[in-house]
Amino acid sequence: MPNLKIKLIKSLNGRLSKHKATAESLGLRKIGAETVQPDNAQTRGKIKQIKYLVAVSEE
Repeated sequence: MPNLKIKLIKSLNGRLSKHKATAESLGLRKIGAETVQPDNAQTRGKIKQIKYLVAVSEE
């Protein structure tokens, strides 16, 4: 199964609490933090919600 590398590129300060929770559920807590997640519908939905905060690349 392919994976996605997700990197937090913008701050979570002042964002909606829902978006903060989504970022934390992906394991992103600080700017520059990276995580590798499976490429599935659940992960894609989370990325879609916070797409303005993250950079995504396929691994």
